[in-house]
Amino acid sequence: MTNTPSKLAVLIAPLLPRMELDAEGHKLLEGAPDAATAIERMQAAGRPRDAVRIAAHALPKREAVWWACMCARASPDPKATPDDAAAVDAAEAWVRKPDEKARRAAMAAAEKAKFNSAEAWAAVGAFWATGSMLPEGQPETPAPDHLTGGAITGAIILAAVRIKPATQDERLVRFLGSARDIAVGGAGRLEPETP
Repeated sequence: MTNTPSKLAVLIAPLLPRMELDAEGHKLLEGAPDAATAIERMQAAGRPRDAVRIAAHALPKREAVWWACMCARASPDPKATPDDAAAVDAAEAWVRKPDEKARRAAMAAAEKAKFNSAEAWAAVGAFWATGSMLPEGQPETPAPDHLTGGAITGAIILAAVRIKPATQDERLVRFLGSARDIAVGGAGRLEPETP
């Protein structure tokens, strides 16, 4: 896998409008040719949340959803419900077989989980990745392209803060390692933390 080109090596310029960066963030990215470089710069500057946001929008949507699932599983919530577990399972099922039935099942699972967890937002990311946002039988209305990246960012931030929130930056850096692995064809699996 070391010779596999990274899926994070996409142009950064088209992603910038989605980033909501402050002036310092934009300055850090001046001249960055691709998302992989932008992620490195943000991480080096101690801005792992911005690095996560870039990765969430740069990865192809299936890989981004998988990444959110890996991060949620690596940071298990002691208050998680069976509905949260069903949501991450549904998101992973969509990654494995990205058809309409699995996509709609992911959104149903997120709704049942009340959109309150990293697992639920991973499932929302799956739903927004393809197809129509409207109920079946309604006119085809695709989700705006940036919504999946936003859902994945939210999922990963939620996963990072639920165990020892004071160490979230270190956790985000760990999660970024998972994204890099996924970007070159790896599974991105992380050892689960203990609450």
